Amino acid sequence: MSTDPLLPRTAVPLGITDPVEKARAELKAALFAIEEKSNVPKRITRATDRGVTRARAFARRSPGAAAAAAAGVALAVGAAVWGVVRLYTR
Repeated sequence: MSTDPLLPRTAVPLGITDPVEKARAELKAALFAIEEKSNVPKRITRATDRGVTRARAFARRSPGAAAAAAAGVALAVGAAVWGVVRLYTR
């Protein structure tokens, strides 16, 4: 069975006539799909990379708004930490 570089690992190639070969291809695709769904660290890494790419693009488009957003996030985190410490010490 030849592998098509454009075909995702979770897809079964078309045109398989041998039932045994087709069952193997379906099992292989199902196992890859299970691996993709259950590999949480890999999914988090991909989501983080997408977020960083979007944030960098936003910062390039409008640096002033990006600086304001970063300051807002820092202010919110600081206020949350201050609130938690204040509740803990009382």
